[in-house]
Amino acid sequence: MVTTKPVGRSAAVRKYDLLTALGVYALSQDKSLQRRVLRLMTLITARYNWQRDELSVGQREIARMWFVDERTVKREMAQLRAMGWLVVRRQGARGRVTEYSLDFSQIEADTQPVWGEVGTDFQHRMQGLPEVDQQVVPLPLRGSDVPPPDLSQGTEWVLAQSVLHREDPALYGAWFRALTRTGRAGGRLLLKAPSRFHAAYVQTHLTARVLAACRLVDPEVTEISVEG
Repeated sequence: MVTTKPVGRSAAVRKYDLLTALGVYALSQDKSLQRRVLRLMTLITARYNWQRDELSVGQREIARMWFVDERTVKREMAQLRAMGWLVVRRQGARGRVTEYSLDFSQIEADTQPVWGEVGTDFQHRMQGLPEVDQQVVPLPLRGSDVPPPDLSQGTEWVLAQSVLHREDPALYGAWFRALTRTGRAGGRLLLKAPSRFHAAYVQTHLTARVLAACRLVDPEVTEISVEG
């Protein structure tokens, strides 16, 4: 297992992987721990500074986000510290909130038993192992490093990829470039991703964007299906 802070060129993938590990771990636990991990994930997505490894937010604000009272916030934050997931960087004082950092090594150690439930590709990435049969999510490139698709094939998907590349080359390189066309069923365009995680992320978060690009080049496309 290789513990690295989610910064640099692979930062986006590392962030998604950390949140995935937390989510899957939570779903494998009892309701009390599920709720605790969900609360931490909410803090991470809303207030955690990935660059500085810093979580700085007051108890009153946390209570609003969690829909609880401040006593519950104190108890839950203490539990997260006891688990080793949160580490106090600077204790709060008058007019200043407590600053925390995340202990990535402890989070990874605790969530490792469920990595395999996500998929072999995810397990390999979390362990820092080499890519196997390309079944991993590609690391995002800088926009200027991502070449446009080859338009010689002329399919509706290649043309849509060209649209996606023009809109956001970095996003195209990270998520859309590796998708391949496997078929068409009426208005339904079938795409293949290099892994289940990659497919699930695109299907959940980026389908609307993919569909919009496809409809620009072929208005008869009405649905996108991505499989891993």
